[in-house]
Amino acid sequence: MPTMSEKILAKASGKDNVEAGDIVIANIDVAMTHDLTGPLSVESFEKIGAKNVWDASKIIIPFDHQVPADSIDSANNHIIMREFVKKYNIENFYDVNAGVCHQILPEQGHVVPGEVIVGADSHTCTHGALGAFSTGIGSTDMAMVFAEGNLWLKVPETNRFNITGDLKENVYAKDVILYIIGQMGADGSTYKACEFAGETISNMSISDRMVLCNMAIEMGGKTGLVEPDQKTIDYVKKHSNKPYKIFKTDLDSPSLNLIDIDVSNLEPQIACPHNVDNVKPISEVDQEIDQVFLGSCTNGRLSDLRDAAKILKGNKIAKDTRMLVIPASREIYLKALDEGLIKIFVESGALVSAPCCGPCLGGHTGIIGPDEVSLSTSNRNFKGRQGSPDGEVFLSSAAVAAASAIEGKIVAPGE
Repeated sequence: MPTMSEKILAKASGKDNVEAGDIVIANIDVAMTHDLTGPLSVESFEKIGAKNVWDASKIIIPFDHQVPADSIDSANNHIIMREFVKKYNIENFYDVNAGVCHQILPEQGHVVPGEVIVGADSHTCTHGALGAFSTGIGSTDMAMVFAEGNLWLKVPETNRFNITGDLKENVYAKDVILYIIGQMGADGSTYKACEFAGETISNMSISDRMVLCNMAIEMGGKTGLVEPDQKTIDYVKKHSNKPYKIFKTDLDSPSLNLIDIDVSNLEPQIACPHNVDNVKPISEVDQEIDQVFLGSCTNGRLSDLRDAAKILKGNKIAKDTRMLVIPASREIYLKALDEGLIKIFVESGALVSAPCCGPCLGGHTGIIGPDEVSLSTSNRNFKGRQGSPDGEVFLSSAAVAAASAIEGKIVAPGE
């Protein structure tokens, strides 16, 4: 009677079965670190005296957080990682022009169901949208993975969100996950696997499922998961030639907590400063804005760009508001060019930047200053997250971001 997480971790640790609370040594299928967290992993790897990496084909190194380099320190980080890539013949290196790590991994076929994926980035839980057990780890833990190819993990209990109801017009996956986080609180799923199930999820695209899993960490989750279905299989066939195994949760599992949520009457949701679980329906938010950021590993995908462009077409961004659009990957950027989306953004007055994390982490392009307000499609709104600690960050869907950019204040599409 195991859950998805228990089945995957049993397979990864060579056991017939494991239970929530067990400590296992899991073999890792994919290990990812990037330009910001990678240098510490490399430093720790060298300190432990490792002579080689366990498997150069299973290590993924994208540059995405500070690209192109915006300071001498970030340029030095890039040098450290490039030297590591060359020294150990890392096969899967994605330089400054590729895009955001959590988009690159599934897009380039590194993610398939049933695997254990670790990343030196907290939003690695994104990849559970394809039925993998995927979680963020520390840079020093990553050094041990580089050397040994395994890592100890405590098998988590599972919160399974059974989501039902048809979403209203202009309500999206981002609104669903913000609502759930608002209800659960920032610690409502601490060290638990967050499974997203039900008819609403079945109707969602893989991109939308990635949004849900991406933000599982914002309610304390160890990972986010969606059971593989035909949409998953079709996506994997298109992007990967890796073998895989599908696991699903037994609903009579003793470590499973079922939570029913009806989203039929849900309106657009806004996460207000300075915590992601400070969520309000948009009808209760009255806020002028200085900047809009459309992008990130949460909402920088093609569907998000389409949603925003549909609203922005033929309109202009408000006089005292600026908008920054950053596609999540080069592949998405090219498709957006082909569809004319980039032209719409530029004509509306938005600034379109090359694929990267942008202002999401507060360490690169597009940060806000003191007392400025940002409306962002990203996943965190803590103090200083997008620049000045005296600024404020609100979180929304791509459609709300576009409509708000036109009005210069937070509004729902169609208002």
